[in-house]
Amino acid sequence: MQFTQQKGHATRLVQDALLKGHRNILGIGGDGTNFELINGIMAQTEVPTQDISYALLPVGTGNDWARTYQISHHIETRLKSLLNPNTRLQDIGQVQYFTLDDQPALVYFANVAGMAYDGFVAKKLEDDGKPNAKITYLIAVALYLFDYNPSKGRIISDQATPVEDHFYTINVGICKYSGGGMQLVPHAIPDDGLLALTFARQIPRWEVLAQTPRFYNGTLLQHSKLTGVQVKTVHIESLNEVPILLEADGEFLGKCPAVFRIIEKALNVVL
Repeated sequence: MQFTQQKGHATRLVQDALLKGHRNILGIGGDGTNFELINGIMAQTEVPTQDISYALLPVGTGNDWARTYQISHHIETRLKSLLNPNTRLQDIGQVQYFTLDDQPALVYFANVAGMAYDGFVAKKLEDDGKPNAKITYLIAVALYLFDYNPSKGRIISDQATPVEDHFYTINVGICKYSGGGMQLVPHAIPDDGLLALTFARQIPRWEVLAQTPRFYNGTLLQHSKLTGVQVKTVHIESLNEVPILLEADGEFLGKCPAVFRIIEKALNVVL
């Protein structure tokens, strides 16, 4: 067992382990640790990613990726499940984007990437310190809403006519849960070879707050200003000087333009 020392360390630990011949990876942590570990698996070239068995013992605040697979956060229960494990190949998302200092970058994500308000919130939480409880996160999201002004952007995908508008939120998902159980991409399926794309045009702040139950009960796409489609690729870009910010799996990354692609059945998940 090895412990991480700083942000990004889990990625390096995975890659070092694979170079030493290990093919079974067990992570202990939340969605942020999960993000780093999966990037370690996906970014290396030593071994095909499908030949690596990846298991997570979820002990974070949100545990949204684990929620998709109903992976228990109780240590004893989870360890017992690993004695007779089932496995499932999951798709992985790839996003090319720019850091805030205009450097091109690329990462992988296993859950949900968010832009516009989602990226704005992730940046604020990174600056202010991440909350340690779901209710605190919800309060922060509500408070930050009054600081956010939607930026105009363009969405170009392989399955729909390009859309230009002031967007409240844009989400690209592999799995459907994020933000502590929210379903911003309720149509996401982890192994269908498609990215679930949701976008909301400009919505009054009071309407966002009024629709909070829809974030959790899977009915978000029933709202008239919400659109959900499934795509193979999608390109998001800002159309004015205010950048559209980007996060993935809860980690703030940078800004658009961003290009998303799907890598089919790339991760061998141990359930």
